Parts: sequence; structure tokens; C-alpha cells
Amino acid sequence: MTVTEFNQNTEIKQWSALWALCLGFFMILVDSTIVAVANPAIMTGLHTDINSVVWVTSAYLLAYAVPLLVTGRLGDRFGPKNLYLVGLTVFTLASLWCGLSGSIEPLIVARVFQGFGAAMMTPQTMAVITRIFPPDKRGTAMGLWGAVAGVATLVGPLAGGVLVDGLGWEWIFFVNVPVGIIAFLAAVKFVPVLPTHSHRFDIPGVVLSALGMFALVFGLQEGNSYDWSTRIWVLIGIGVVLLGVFIWYQSWNKNEPLLPLGLFRDRNFSLANIGITSMGFAITAMVLPLMFYAQAVRGLTPTGSALLMVPMAVLTGALAPNVGKLVDRVHPRYIAAPGFLMLAISLGWLALVMTPHVEIWELLLPIGLMGIANAFIWSPLAATATRNLPMEAAGAGSGVYNTTRQVGAVLGSAGVGALITARLSANGIPTGGEEGAGGVLPDFVRDGFSTAMAQSVLLPAAVLLIGFVASLFFERPVRESDLPPVDAREESVEA
Repeated sequence: MTVTEFNQNTEIKQWSALWALCLGFFMILVDSTIVAVANPAIMTGLHTDINSVVWVTSAYLLAYAVPLLVTGRLGDRFGPKNLYLVGLTVFTLASLWCGLSGSIEPLIVARVFQGFGAAMMTPQTMAVITRIFPPDKRGTAMGLWGAVAGVATLVGPLAGGVLVDGLGWEWIFFVNVPVGIIAFLAAVKFVPVLPTHSHRFDIPGVVLSALGMFALVFGLQEGNSYDWSTRIWVLIGIGVVLLGVFIWYQSWNKNEPLLPLGLFRDRNFSLANIGITSMGFAITAMVLPLMFYAQAVRGLTPTGSALLMVPMAVLTGALAPNVGKLVDRVHPRYIAAPGFLMLAISLGWLALVMTPHVEIWELLLPIGLMGIANAFIWSPLAATATRNLPMEAAGAGSGVYNTTRQVGAVLGSAGVGALITARLSANGIPTGGEEGAGGVLPDFVRDGFSTAMAQSVLLPAAVLLIGFVASLFFERPVRESDLPPVDAREESVEA
């Protein structure tokens, strides 16, 4: 049976598997955006401050980012379906724990377990797509995968707003339980069992990367709390040094390093990882100040603030599948680069109009432009990153790609958290818990607060320019028509 005949005969299975995986992936993304909307309510309900509530996001992202390189390999070793199901179970049970938390500390700990569950799930989605879809259909599959991200950015804030307004912040986590059960049953039925590959596991690499990331993120996020004292800078320095030692150790380790640096010999893979890091940073960093501005300055309810994201989500969800099809025919640099530039411009535009008395429709215009830009980034980056990789590297490649995205996200959360508290202090606004957290700020502090939030949005706008420059250097991916006939490839392998 030829490759084409195989794909035609298994097409129904392919698309069923894709939708089953996308349901779990959708839940992970919804969870991230739901929490951003609920932050002010969590601050009030648990009597905490901005810095602590940012840790609810950062703890999740840190626990999500650090294990991804290992969980990608675990998927290769024990099967992506098995690891996906284990991760989904952990994520669902941790969601229940989050909802039952009565103070900020156990909520943060539960979010760590949620992040670990998500880390087991995410690499398997990309690895399965890469392994069951041929190159000429992979862009379309990644486009649908990107559309799921767009729909999640709509459903997450809206569901979060409705749940927080109607039932309380705890229900943003409880809702994951029934969704998790349905996603589990769908994956059991539709996701195929794929061949496994044996791997060695780089324990020193895991320890170095985990300690380095934790030291860096903790130093960045807690810097303002400690007045950027010497010990904070020492901690940040230790994090940077440990990450440097980690990279060196990966190049020295000749067995099977945690981070296979050989993957970065592929130019598009390297550039796509730079792009997705900046994207992870920007998307995480822009939501926090926008939601605080919408609720504390404009007096919008959680549902009302979530409705601000509707133009972005609708446009991303509508355009992403068509852009995915375009990826199979057009040079990726002509799709991703305009997307990055549009997204940076839209965030700069948003920062300019985030004032206390601006008309709502003026906020919706740059947010709508973000939706168009998102559609031109997610699927082109994912398809371009993995297209030239050999099948046996699918798990490692998707693990690295998702790791860099989450590293960007956790740095974005820590960076914008530090910037928000610093700009609030600079504008004479207290960052402590209850004042203004659950309602509209007094008139005399609204200007300073909105200025601080607008200034914070400029940070992700600047970081996106790194992704824009990287995407300009994409080369055209290797296409199926460019490869020699199957018989010739088999003869080459035998020789």
C-alpha cells in the first residue's frame, strides 16, 4: 500500500483523532484564559495581593514549561496516547483541587499539579498530528489546531466571566471536571496507538533546567517585593548561570540529552522556536493588564471584560483554518512575518487607547486586529517548525517547540507581573489586596492605574518584534514533491 492510499484509508481516523486531542488541548487553553479573567475575584475572595495572584498563573506555567522536554520523550517511549490520558487525569483531578482551595497557598500548589498534567498532554497533540498526517495535509491539520486556540480565547474569558459572576471563581476550575471526563473517553476511543521508541532520560538536565527556570522566574516576579535587592539580582544571576550550564551540558552529553541540540540544525525549527517563544510571552503578558484595566478602571464585570476579547477570538477562529491551508502552498515567511508585525502594532495601539474614559469600541478595534494577526502566526509556526523533522524526532521536536512556547509564557507572566507592580508603584498606586481588586477604583487613582496597565502592554509588543525578525529568515520547507521516489529512498537507506 502506498503512502497516499494509506492516508486515504485512514483519513476518518486521522480527523477523529485530531478532534479528540483538540478537546483536551482546548481545555488547557481555556484554563489559562479563564484564570486571567478571574484574577480580581480571586484577589478579593482569598484576601491576597496582585503579586500573589500572578503566582496562580506563573506557578501553572512554570510547572507546565519545565517537564515538557521530558514528557515529549515519555510519549515516544510509552506511547503518546498513554501519556496523554495520564496527563488528562492529573489535570482534571488538580482542577478539582484548585476549586476546593480555601486560601492562596494551596491554590498555587494545585496549579503546579495542573501545569504538570498539561505538560504531559501538550507534546502528544503535536506529535500525533505530525505522525498521522502526511506533509501535504499537515498544514490544514495545524490550521484546525490553531482554530481551537482561537475559539479557546473566546470561550475561556466568556465562560470565566459567566462562572465568576454567577457561581464564584471556584467554578472556573470545577468546570474542567466534566470536560476532562468527556475528553478522556474521546481519546480512549479515537486516538490511535502508535509505535514507541526507547529513550534514556537525562536526569541532570531535568534538574539544571528546573532549578534555573525557577530561580529566574522567582527573581523576576518577586523583585519588586524585595525592592530589587542584591539577593534578588544574585538569584536571577544564578538562574541564568544554571540555564547556561544546562545548555553546555546538553552539548556535552553524547548519550541522549534532554534538549537535542541537533534539531536546531534545521533552520526553520530554530526560527520557529524563537517565534513561538515571543508569542507565548506576548499572549500571556497582554491579558493580565487588560483584564485588570477592564475591571478596576472601567468597572466592567468579569463577563463584560471577557466580551472585550470576542473580536480577537472570532477572527482567529474564523481565519486560522484557511491560513492553515495557505501554509501548504505559500512560503511561511510571507504569512508569519506580517502576523507578528500586525500583533505588535495592535498591542501598541491598544496601549495608546487604554485610558479611563475611552469609548469601548475604540478598544475593540486593536483587539480585532490581534485576532487577524493571531491567525497568521499559530498554524504557520507549528507547521513550519515540524515539517522538515524526521518522524522519529516528532516527539522530541514537539516537546522542544512546546517547551519554548511555555518558557516564553512563564517569562511573560513573571515579566509583566514585575512591570505591573513597578509601574503601579511609580504612579503612586498601592498593590495590596482588597483595594479596588473587586470593583471600580476611586476616581483619583484611575488615571495612574490605567497608565500603569497601558505601559505594561508595551512590553509584549516589544517582544513580538523578535518573532517578526526571526520569521523573516524562514526558508521554504521541504515538500513531498521535492523528495525522491519512495523506492529510491528505500535503496538509499539499504545502502
